Amino acid sequence: MSQFTSGFWDLYISIITVVSIIACAVFLSSQSRKKVTADKGSTTGHTWDEDLAEYNNPLPGWWRWLFYITIAFGLTYLVLYPGLGSWRGTLGWSQVSQLEDELAKAELQYGPLYERFSKVPVPELAKNPEALAMGQKLFLNTCAQCHASDGGGSRGFPNLTDQDWLYGGTPEAIEASIANGRNGVMPPWGPALGEEGVKNVAAYVVTLSGGASDSIRASKGREIFQTTCAACHGPDGHGNQALGAPNLSDKIWLHGGGEQAIADTVARGRASQMPAHKGLLSPAKIHLLAAYVYSLSRK
Repeated sequence: MSQFTSGFWDLYISIITVVSIIACAVFLSSQSRKKVTADKGSTTGHTWDEDLAEYNNPLPGWWRWLFYITIAFGLTYLVLYPGLGSWRGTLGWSQVSQLEDELAKAELQYGPLYERFSKVPVPELAKNPEALAMGQKLFLNTCAQCHASDGGGSRGFPNLTDQDWLYGGTPEAIEASIANGRNGVMPPWGPALGEEGVKNVAAYVVTLSGGASDSIRASKGREIFQTTCAACHGPDGHGNQALGAPNLSDKIWLHGGGEQAIADTVARGRASQMPAHKGLLSPAKIHLLAAYVYSLSRK
């Protein structure tokens, strides 16, 4: 990756950009000085509809000057704003700084609206219609892309409307998940267990939630589960919220609950990430958002 982060590419982009603009100016200037003979019948040879011909005349002066203005504008823009590699521009503008300024202004204007709820406990806010309406807007802008607009989630993204929580459904746990994010990792066991071992474990895991599977495979898989999987999921498969290990004894599945889907998870592992939002949302907004998420599972 070092070849993509070296200073060479900054220089490469800058040279090509500047040379291209100057070349356009030189070409336009050369064409402007070129004299065209005033031959009344001189055309480019292009004809449409039998008698509509394109004459070989120079561009009008006003048109040429429009091109010169765009070239001057481009050079001025590259001096003032980023556009030449790592050059930040004399104005120091960037889309990141503009976003930060807009967020700061929005926080000054709307921050007090959220702060008045910051001291109210989450369970109480979950019953407050005004707080829930504000929390819903935060959810739709921040969380709905993954968890769906109703919080129902989808494959790989947890359903927030049930009582099944990977890291706990208390107000404190929900706020921690929103603020700090979560990183869930299921290591791949395919290389260690082999194809038969993976199938056996999958068959046993299916039975934990009352599903039907090959009894012989399930019996063999139980032994593997106790020595390999119980450390995270518990000996009875009820999971461990301290680790984010799912409960395997209910019928709620994040990546699919069929025997083949379970076998794929065991063999290849899973990696899921909930991004941290403390850099994007203020503590008051996180508190209000947590109250809305808390309310979704208690309807």
